[in-house]
Amino acid sequence: MFSAFFIRRPIFAIVISLVILIVGSVSISRLPIEQFPTLAPPTIRVTGTYQGAGAEVVEQSVATPLEQKINGVDNMLSMLSKNTSDGAMTLDVNFEVGMDLDFANMLTQNRVQQAQARLPQEVIQTGVTVAKINPSILMVVSVYSESGQYDDIFLNNFAMINVRDQLLRVKGVSTVDLIGAEYSMRVWFKPDVLAKMGMTPPDVINAIKEQNIQAPAGKIGDAPSASDQEFTFTVRAPGRLQTPEEFEQIIVRETPDGRVVRVGDVARVELGNEFYKSRGRWNGKPAAALVVYLLPGANQLEAAEGIYETLDEIQQTFPEDIKTVVGYDTTPAVEASIEEILHTLVEAIILVLLVVFVFLQNWRATLIPLLTIPVSLIGTFAIFPLLGFSINTLSL
Repeated sequence: MFSAFFIRRPIFAIVISLVILIVGSVSISRLPIEQFPTLAPPTIRVTGTYQGAGAEVVEQSVATPLEQKINGVDNMLSMLSKNTSDGAMTLDVNFEVGMDLDFANMLTQNRVQQAQARLPQEVIQTGVTVAKINPSILMVVSVYSESGQYDDIFLNNFAMINVRDQLLRVKGVSTVDLIGAEYSMRVWFKPDVLAKMGMTPPDVINAIKEQNIQAPAGKIGDAPSASDQEFTFTVRAPGRLQTPEEFEQIIVRETPDGRVVRVGDVARVELGNEFYKSRGRWNGKPAAALVVYLLPGANQLEAAEGIYETLDEIQQTFPEDIKTVVGYDTTPAVEASIEEILHTLVEAIILVLLVVFVFLQNWRATLIPLLTIPVSLIGTFAIFPLLGFSINTLSL
């Protein structure tokens, strides 16, 4: 019945076929392409830092309050927190498969806000971040010094300022983690001197926090002022300290005999790494490594292409000795899988044509599957987005 309807109306049948081809082709370009299908539960990562605290302190004062508030959020499966000796806390919240990541991110963010009142002030000041994560690494980008002129500390800081933010703007990129540490003003205490003066490390830490601030200096000529005052001047005063020598001059306390104790008297100050647990190398030369993660559901090939284009653009603004290189890339495996799909489809069409011709002995009848197979295959992609499928449905 249906076949007779279309046989009598060939133009209508051609139009329907063209519509199927167009819709299917548009759907193909929008389907997510990843190396592996999404099998792991959707995950939201909560991170925070408690500077100067050990792993146990971080667990009790940061991780536990967050876990207690986040526990029981809708469609949550499990939680896993990791606390390190450098004060870093990472809490992964796993949700049921199929849970919308944006909705899960919003729910988690709301619970984190509820826990803010129970967190240490230092943690609130540095911030607690909530982000969607993809456990699959897209690629690793290394920023290195070609001649070894720059050390890894400089390169880490350079990568954070000039490379990381650029990569985060690429479509399909979720997060970019730096394997290394940024510049930091290191204060190494002298325990014997502190004990002799009856002081503790918190005394020095509090002095640095109180005196290393950017505070408004006020205005000259602002109301209330003399009636003959015509102009108002904003006073700009240096606030944040920049050099080790400036930090050494911070006053910690005054002794009973009137002597002023400064940071330089009880500690050694130097500019160094924020932490020393990792160090990057590229072919034996100092380097900063940036690990790029794919946004869940994004097109892996499109994201990789955007990263390569971005690296080429920003490379033009770098010093001559600083280069970027992609040391690890997962897209070749995806490209090989897609290429194998195309080869398989071509081989299948050829075999179908041969079988039809052998049995029918008619070239005209053989052309029918040559036209219908592509329409059927491409048309199938039109419903992939509606069912949440990806290219992995064909490649696996």
